[in-house]
Formats: sequence, structure tokens, C-alpha cells
Amino acid sequence: MAQSAPHISQNRTETAPVIRQLDDAAINRIAAGEVVERPASAVKELVENALDAGATRIEIAIADGGKTLIRVTDDGCGIAPDDLPLALSRHATSKIDGSDLLNIHTFGFRGEALPSLGAVGRLTVTSRTRGTDAAEITLNGGTTGAVRPAALGSGTIVTLRDLFYATPARLKFMRTDRAETQAITDTVKRLAMAEPFVGFTLRDTSGGGEGRVTFRADPETGDLFDALHGRLARILGNDFAENALRIDATREGLHMTGYAALPTYSRGSSVAQYLFVNGRPVRDKMLYGALRAAYHDFLSRDRHPAAALFVDCDPTLVDVNVHPAKSEVRFRDPGLARGLIVSGLRHALAEAGHRASTTVAGATLGAFRPAPGTPRVYQMDRPAAPPMPPVEARGFDELQDRYSARVEPVEIEQPETPAQDMPLGAARAQVHENYIIAQTADGMVIVDQHAAHERLVYEKLKRQMAESGVASQALLIPEIVEMSEADATRLMELAEGLATLGLTIERFGPGTVAVRETPAILGQVDARAMVLDILDELADQDDSLTVRARIEAILSRVACHGSVRSGRRMQAEEMNALLREMEATPHSGQCNHGRPTYVELKLADIERLFGRT
Repeated sequence: MAQSAPHISQNRTETAPVIRQLDDAAINRIAAGEVVERPASAVKELVENALDAGATRIEIAIADGGKTLIRVTDDGCGIAPDDLPLALSRHATSKIDGSDLLNIHTFGFRGEALPSLGAVGRLTVTSRTRGTDAAEITLNGGTTGAVRPAALGSGTIVTLRDLFYATPARLKFMRTDRAETQAITDTVKRLAMAEPFVGFTLRDTSGGGEGRVTFRADPETGDLFDALHGRLARILGNDFAENALRIDATREGLHMTGYAALPTYSRGSSVAQYLFVNGRPVRDKMLYGALRAAYHDFLSRDRHPAAALFVDCDPTLVDVNVHPAKSEVRFRDPGLARGLIVSGLRHALAEAGHRASTTVAGATLGAFRPAPGTPRVYQMDRPAAPPMPPVEARGFDELQDRYSARVEPVEIEQPETPAQDMPLGAARAQVHENYIIAQTADGMVIVDQHAAHERLVYEKLKRQMAESGVASQALLIPEIVEMSEADATRLMELAEGLATLGLTIERFGPGTVAVRETPAILGQVDARAMVLDILDELADQDDSLTVRARIEAILSRVACHGSVRSGRRMQAEEMNALLREMEATPHSGQCNHGRPTYVELKLADIERLFGRT
């Protein structure tokens, strides 16, 4: 029987390979492949150079998605004529002296952007410094031209034409002009968020002429928070600005500022999440995981928070030299950075109290207007809802007895204020045995009684768990779980934190851990599967929420069964007690899944519905 020939690499030769020194042109093209992935990468590098030069206004012009033209004009300090040839050579920079690669205060520091761009495109740099004449230099496909006089008032103009003409294979990997333009726009917006006191203009000149302005952000005024709020309103929209919470938190040398939206202003994807470290836009997995962890108790898994957060620290506490595009960073103490984000956001969300996003009222007003041609369906014509089947919360009978689906009056210290003047007003009616109608000083509030009480009970259960801890149950026979030695070491680093949640693990030899106890609240649980889920989450997010999320899911289920059910008639005292408790309880503006628990309509909105304006 004939045997097939073994696979032999096409690159293998009979003689030993020869080691040779690559020429500068090849070196620059290889470097460009790391730094300049697409036109948006080139825009990022050039705009960051302008910011490092102290520019207060930056204009970016592009054509054909940046493939045929990228021009960045700034009013920064400029480059002296004698320094222009040096600026186009590799690893030449004015931003560091090379003695300390951790103490970096600028966007750029490698000195690779301009020579890399000139290696794969046609680059022209025109610049003028104070007290000198303007000068110009070109770099086409790695070939540097002579410095010659030019006309320019001040600052610098960098023009890049025919990107990747020297490496045509890269052009095959470019996306459509529209997609590349969108990527450039996103890059400019992120940099505009990082520098609210700098003006940005993005112009699309495809087809020739002056083109059209596709994005513009004038310099903001005021203090840092006012300027950032105005810039975020311009970029992310007024809805975000109106429903965002101011963030200002500090922990052991790390300072976090910015704005994070209320849970009821959530998105269907993570497109509205912007993170910055020392002013540098980053896409760091650990930081995104911390943002997700901060909101995990307020949003369902298919909803995502919206936020723009800025973490600032001493440059020596974070390494920005771990990725060619500088989009990832490495903190000296990752746990400290993660803890700052989680605790800072949770504190701000707690201080928001019962507040819900203003977009809820707008959506409600829109729902009052039936679609054209749609016949009205009156309440009397709707089929009666079937009774909800009884649901058992296994292992939680003792908890359900304590929460009997009644709203008990709570003693809340408050001034002698008429109920109507309180934030959620005075209860006036209950409709369809499900919604409470309350009158406020300048409008009305509609409360979903079941969703609101469910959140109140849930928050009470969480407080009790935090005060008394999570009870654990010892396994009759410890569960032995085998894994790699690296995974076992990583898991044992979390052992102390997992123990506070009722999960006790111990070392049981090389690459093996023993699960001794599991959270009693979870009842019978597959300990091995839970441990492996924790490891998967660690690999994906650098942190694990598995145990806490499961416990809180159980508490949420108990809260659901122990809350006021839809269809139960409530007395006026109960309804007002519910409103007062909502005002005193953090996070009561949204249910356990991130949906609003109440809708507020101003009197002007109601009058507009009836054409009384």
C-alpha cells in the first residue's frame, strides 16, 4: 500500500539560510505595517503630533476615505527648517530623551509616525516656527527630498497622499471609502473628547474643491467638567449629556473623572463606551471589564452602559509602551485601577437615588401617539391577561416568608413637606391594579408598582447580605478540579475574595484545586462547572463575576416573588409608602433588568398632548 509523502514546508532549503541586514526602505515599510494599519491610524498619529505641539485648533481634510488624501493643519509650535530632515528619520523625537520610557507625558514618543507614513505614501511637511521662515520637505516611498522655502503663517501642515502606494498589497485589505471615513471620524471624535479645549474640524474633500465639514467641535470654555460636558454633548448628543452622572473619584494615586449615563439610558451595544488613560484613548480589555462590572447589577446582559471615563495617574504607574498603536496599557497595579472604576461608578449611581433618564418621558409621549392607520384598541377590548403561574424559589422559603408582597410604611426622616411637593408626588389613583398615578408639583408620575417594589426588596436583600455575609455549605466530599498549573495559580489568587462569597477553594496538588464549600443560597450546584466558568471569565475579562452574579440573580428572583404583584389593589397608604421608599432607596429608578420603574410627565408635556400650548 503506497504511503503519502509527508508535508514539507515550501520555505525549507537544503542549505543554511543567510542572515542579511535589511535596508532602511524595507525596515520603514515593516514599521509602517505596525503603526499604520489603515487611514484612521495615520490620522490618529498626525493629530496626536499636533496636540503634542500645543495646537489649539486642528483641521483634518480627507479624500476617498483617506486613501488618496489626508491633510492635518494645526497652529502648534511648528518645526524649524534645520530639524525637518531629522523629523523624517526613524526614532527621532523631541518628546523624550530616551532615559526614562515610563515617565511619558505626551501622546507620541517613538519617533516612528512620520517616517512610517513617508515609507508607504507621499508625505509633505510644511512648517514654520516663531522667528523663522516657513520650510517644506517631502518623503515619497522612503526617499527624502531637499528642504525648500514655503509659504505658511504659522504651525504645521502635514499632507499624506496615496497611502500605501508603495505597498499596493495593503490596499487590497482596505474597506470601502464609507467604512474608512467612519473609522477616521470615530478616531477624531475620541481625540476631541480627550482635548475639550482644542477645536477640531473634519472635512471630506472627495471629488475636489473645499469639500464639506462632516464634524466640527469648537474649543470649550469653563472648568474641566463644564468643558468636557459641553464636548460630550456635541459628540454623543444632548440625551447623553442630560442623563450622564458626573464622575470624580480618587484612590491611591489614581484619579478618575468623566461622565457615565444612568442605567435607564443604556445601549444595545458597547459603541458608546470611551476610556482614556492620561488623556490617551485606549481600548483596554481590563478597563472595559471594570465598566461592565460596575453596571452588571443594573442592566440585563444584552444592554450596555454609556460612559466617557478618564483615568489619570503618575506616568510611572502605567506602561503605555506595550502596543505599537498605544491602544492598550498596563497598570502597575491592575486591581487598583479596576477597583477605582467599579467603586467610583457604583458610588455615583447610588448618589443618583431614584433618578431615571429623561429619555423615558420622551418615549412615553411618543407612545401616546398611535401610528398612522393603526386602529385604536381600548382597554375594554383587550383580552384579559392569564393569571401568572405560581413560581417556587427553591431553597428560599424562609426568605419569601419575610417578604409577603406588602409595602410596609417606612420611617424616613424628611422635612414637613406636603406629599405633592415630594419628588415622586402624592398617590392619587391606581389603574388596572398595576400602575400608581401620583401628582407632583409640576406634573404627574406613573409608577410600575411591581417593578418598583421588586427593586426595593432586592436592595434590602443585598444590604442584608453585605452586613451578614454569604453563608456557605460544606460539601460532604470535596470536589477535585484539575486544570493547568497557570490556571490553578490564577484561581488561587482570587481565593480570598471567593471565600467572602461562600466559595472556598484550596490547593490539592500541582494543577489541582479542591472545592470545600459553596454558597448555601445557590442550593445544589455543580462546583466543577462553576470553577471552570470562573476561569473562562478570567481569561476573557481578567476578572470574574460568576459567583456574585449567580447569588444576586437568586436574590433578584426572591425579590420578584416577594414584591407587590401586578393585579393587586393597593390602599392609598401603601402607595404613598412605596413612593417615599423609592425616594430614599438608591437605584430605585430602574428595575433589576435596567428598565424604568416610573415615568414622569411635566404639566407642559401633558398640555401639549391636548394642544393647549
